[in-house]
Amino acid sequence: MTRQQRMRVELPAIIALGGNLGDREATIRAAVAAIGRLPGVKIAAASSLVESAAVTPDGIDETAPAYLNAVIRVRTSLDPEALLAALHGIEADLGRERIVHWGDRTIDLDLISHAGSMRETETLTLPHPRAWQRAFVLEPWLEIQPDARLPGRGLIADLARAATDTVTPFPAAPLLARPPVAEALR
Repeated sequence: MTRQQRMRVELPAIIALGGNLGDREATIRAAVAAIGRLPGVKIAAASSLVESAAVTPDGIDETAPAYLNAVIRVRTSLDPEALLAALHGIEADLGRERIVHWGDRTIDLDLISHAGSMRETETLTLPHPRAWQRAFVLEPWLEIQPDARLPGRGLIADLARAATDTVTPFPAAPLLARPPVAEALR
């Protein structure tokens, strides 16, 4: 390990995963594996899978296929824009097509929070602008980080109680085969 690698600062980030087309579980598992292979990214925790109805700008779309969702917590040396670009690359590799805004998709990878920073650029808003309202983000995040806070919004537990959408547990094996070594030592 070089001195530069040892000095690289790793910051926490939260990534939400979801999809409602194709083999949803296999695609989410492939996305988690791909995120874990990104240089400068280490997965610290992964939630269980939950299922949710499709949400559109007009509300719940009961006619659309249901989503499968999860949240992962990572430590990363990538800045938020670089991490988001890497996530978009994984989406493309897994067949994501951006045809209809808020439309059905094989995979959606959203950067929810990055080291508690608040920022807005042409390509990125942190924290994610709608995460505070979405049970499909809040419930899985609460599972892996019960004391988490969303900058500018408050405790995830409080936000999850106030969310108006609902999620149901999805029976599946854990997304991570075993806890990462760093987490097991804490």
